[in-house]
Amino acid sequence: MAIPQRLRGQVVDVVARRVFPGEIDIQDGRIVAVREVPEAPGRYLMPGFVDAHVHIESSLLPPSEFARLAVVHGTVATVSDPHEIANVLGLDGVRYMLDDAASVPLKISFGAPSCVPASALETTGGRLGPQEVEALLADPRISHLGEVMDFPAVLAQDPGVHAKIAAARRVGKPVDGHAPGLVGGALASYVAAGISTDHESTTLREAQAKVKAGMKVMLREGSAARAFDALAPMLEAYPDQVMFCCDDLHPNDVMEGHINAIVRRAVKDGYDLFAVLRAATLNPVRHYGLPVGLLQPGDPADVLEVDDLTEFSIRRVFIDGSLVYDHGRVTFPRVQQRPINKFVGGPRSRTDFIISAESPEVRVIQVHDGELVTHEVKRKVHPQAGEVRADPVRDILKLVVVPRYHDGPAAVALVEGFGLRRGALASSVAHDAHNVVAVGADEEALQAAVNAVIEARGGLAVSADGITDLLPLPVAGLMSDLEGAECALRYASLEARARILGARLRAPLMALSFLALPVIPHLKLSDQGLVATDRGLVPLFFL
Repeated sequence: MAIPQRLRGQVVDVVARRVFPGEIDIQDGRIVAVREVPEAPGRYLMPGFVDAHVHIESSLLPPSEFARLAVVHGTVATVSDPHEIANVLGLDGVRYMLDDAASVPLKISFGAPSCVPASALETTGGRLGPQEVEALLADPRISHLGEVMDFPAVLAQDPGVHAKIAAARRVGKPVDGHAPGLVGGALASYVAAGISTDHESTTLREAQAKVKAGMKVMLREGSAARAFDALAPMLEAYPDQVMFCCDDLHPNDVMEGHINAIVRRAVKDGYDLFAVLRAATLNPVRHYGLPVGLLQPGDPADVLEVDDLTEFSIRRVFIDGSLVYDHGRVTFPRVQQRPINKFVGGPRSRTDFIISAESPEVRVIQVHDGELVTHEVKRKVHPQAGEVRADPVRDILKLVVVPRYHDGPAAVALVEGFGLRRGALASSVAHDAHNVVAVGADEEALQAAVNAVIEARGGLAVSADGITDLLPLPVAGLMSDLEGAECALRYASLEARARILGARLRAPLMALSFLALPVIPHLKLSDQGLVATDRGLVPLFFL
């Protein structure tokens, strides 16, 4: 039996919605007593933060290294969907994440990926059918069915998708949603299928409609998609139906903050303290049935010690009674990574990225900063020697997707809104299939950036003026084996160079990664070609 611990301070009880001077007694990792006392130190004792929806792979770090960054910010648990690595490696990828996460104290609750592949209009390295998903759901380490991204298949009564939802409901595990822009009767049908959450709302009206339909809504603040400003009033109107999430957070942003940053911002904006703290703690714990404590007797001893309730400066973090962060020091060690990957194909030539002119009018993907939703616009082009070239003066660049699981041809299209004046960016992080995606102002730079990623069998590259900078991602072409701070530094350096080349998006590499995701409206590029979410494959040219 472990030696009992006693923590003293101002106890923040999110269940009873009060703060009082108190003592918390901990025995064998659990809270055995919480007592109010006449006096206690000024520091605050509160439940740990929970990220209600995050793809850990997007941090470019494996779970064990992500954990070392997250606990610094008071995160004690995450609800994580490993569908990124599942698209690359199938069940082997999910098992890798489960095993690596088990090596650290952060409580990482994984979902069974529901949409691998996310769409029939892209090529992936892994597939998870109803049988594989049912097997995962039987694993106690799997807490839920991951986001059901293929909402058209749900509405069309696709038997495979509904079999996965039914499997989750049979074992009493919640089903995460992904329904950008869905309203009205379509939304009602989607919710009626058994789907209980959504993190894709971009407007207050959309979020309100989803709550009224019976969903819990997540306020997302990630590296690319940010909706806090639009959705924060939900904290006042529907405090019990709101959770916080980051969804996709790159390593330099994880270094700066996590759920604590959203909490700090919401409190400073004047939202009720307990509505904010419940969104960050109690609501996700109860919705997903997480083994995470809320400072109640009998709970796991998951406790933050903070200086105040405005900045939420973290002094110490306890998970299951163990001190995992102590005044600037993470107490658990790094985990050695084992290589796991799937990457086929050799180098590409300039001719792979040529567009032969068929018409003076083309479909162009239009991107907007801070949004995953793109738009389809019609633009006139001026072919040279029968080719459609990038036109950086007009901010029309070439976008390419190169298959990584076979040696097929590259898909090539045009995109505006990136701002690159020269050079190219390339990435093997290309949601969700994770083929190689690249954007560039000329074919030579595209070739250099893409080939750097291919040669490394995964990575992020920025190329211009004959110089290519690369961050290798040897773990599934998605994650680094570097220490978290080093990975963040190198990633930030790539982004800084992209901005020097003209990129004007806040997170250009992450924005690039989502241009290959055909389940988010309205126009995207997969390895099979241009995809309009409401029509399927569409031609580049208007004939």
